[in-house]
Amino acid sequence: MVSPDPLTTAATAHVVQTALAPMFMLSGIGALLNVFATRLARVGDQADQLSAGPCDDILAFRLRSLRRRSQALDFAVLAAALAAALTCASVFVLFLAALADRPAAVLLFALFGGAIVLTMLAITCFVGEMLLASRGVRRAVDQSIDTSPELETGA
Repeated sequence: MVSPDPLTTAATAHVVQTALAPMFMLSGIGALLNVFATRLARVGDQADQLSAGPCDDILAFRLRSLRRRSQALDFAVLAAALAAALTCASVFVLFLAALADRPAAVLLFALFGGAIVLTMLAITCFVGEMLLASRGVRRAVDQSIDTSPELETGA
């Protein structure tokens, strides 16, 4: 004897529709991770290039700046990856709750809320890295202007 199916077609369709919003968030988090990884690779390349030469005060300052940027990006990647995991977990719990015909609202709110908070943290870390990068660019431009003889003489 076959047990009755707890989910009707309409209920199943509703569960799948409900799971779409977190999946859109997951694709956005994936795009963020791609941006973070690309920037982290560029920071690593810059650090490799700078550390290959002789070290002076300016070079040491730039390497410390790159280190801070990589740390900010590391935190951004970690927060975004955890947000993605919590997003997947919320979808998984949604399906399990539907299959078991049990309420899971508190757990869903906790998982998805945690994913949103971690995504905000990842974006905040990314903004911090962007500010560090732009500060470094401005400092390099200022140093270049200060040491350029043709700019000092007006030539």
